[in-house]
Amino acid sequence: MKLRFLGGAREVGRSAILVNDRLLLDYGMAPGNPPAYPVSDVSPEAVVVSHGHLDHIGALPTLLSGTERPPIHWTPPTRELALTLCRDTLKLHGGTYDCPFTEVEVGRMTQVSKEHGYGETFEAAGHEITFYNAGHIPGSAHVLVDDGETKLLYTGDFHTDDTRLLSGTTDRPEADVVLCESTYSDVDHDPREEVERRFAESVQTTVREGGTVIVPAFAIGRTQELLHVCAAHGIDCYVDGMGKYITQMLRNYPTYVRDEDALKRAKSNARFVTGKNGQRKRIARKNTVIVTTSGMLTGGPAMTYVPEIRTNPVNKLTFTGYQVEGTPGRELLEYGRAEINRQVMPVSAQVEAYDFSAHADREGLKEFLASYTDTPVLLNHGDRCEAFAAELEGEGFDASAPALDETVHVE
Repeated sequence: MKLRFLGGAREVGRSAILVNDRLLLDYGMAPGNPPAYPVSDVSPEAVVVSHGHLDHIGALPTLLSGTERPPIHWTPPTRELALTLCRDTLKLHGGTYDCPFTEVEVGRMTQVSKEHGYGETFEAAGHEITFYNAGHIPGSAHVLVDDGETKLLYTGDFHTDDTRLLSGTTDRPEADVVLCESTYSDVDHDPREEVERRFAESVQTTVREGGTVIVPAFAIGRTQELLHVCAAHGIDCYVDGMGKYITQMLRNYPTYVRDEDALKRAKSNARFVTGKNGQRKRIARKNTVIVTTSGMLTGGPAMTYVPEIRTNPVNKLTFTGYQVEGTPGRELLEYGRAEINRQVMPVSAQVEAYDFSAHADREGLKEFLASYTDTPVLLNHGDRCEAFAAELEGEGFDASAPALDETVHVE
């Protein structure tokens, strides 16, 4: 089997792996200024998508810009999430370098879509493919690729621990080679119950003292998890931004969440913001909790909420996910100020961060790989892939970290 790494090699973002010059696994982009895309134009016979995050699907429509129409295979939630994110990219950046596709190409994605459930084997570009639950976001999948000679397990992004929204992955299909993400290979997450307890206590304290809490959150997965947490701890909250639509959409896919009834309760506990900036400013003064996009303060309703609450030290900004270097969220955590609406604003409100990651940590990665001690392991989707490969080799694994645009032959 021949693997060419067009993105996501020794980096996080723009995941793209070409298998046997025919089958493409993911085709994402890395947000930034400027954004980064896979390193080479390709014309695959078929595309298989692991899950619906921009770093795995953000460049998909560009594959449909010419006369070729490769089918795109994914789970039903991944299809809807991918279309939602691509349409949002068009809305925000259409006609600029930040959006290398058009509405026509996004429309073509619906024409070539092929949906499959977990455990269902199907054919794509001469390969047998099977999806397994990856426990990362709803619809996320490990992808088992069989070309008749070699079985490749592409993990995509995955989580081994249960969360309120999803069950951790337990699938360990037999494979000849494993291509494994390594995002948090040097991090040990605190126990989820402890993180949740500290978050709830902090939020409740601020509200009790008369403050407002802004909770920047990723729309997919993180917003729904936090709504679960708020409902479980009796915290009244608002929800705003794309997370509103995603929360409603996931109700249509009950088999892809851990507890359909719990999601229903979480949704019912939250008040959906339906107005624009005038209503948002009034809500920000209500001594309440607001879960809103964007998770890194790069846009969305947070651009209205943060200026409204920033000058009062009783108020609080509570981050719940990783803040990429250079984003306003990262700047705020490090320096107490951030560029909001093109203006650098000092923030007197309290700023906290909690690790609600949907990725396996160091222990989770090793727990997963313990099922593949006699299997060659390739590492991607991380900023220390080489170091982690060396560590695994010291523990007896056959591990390596392919470079960007490198071609690797496995068997």
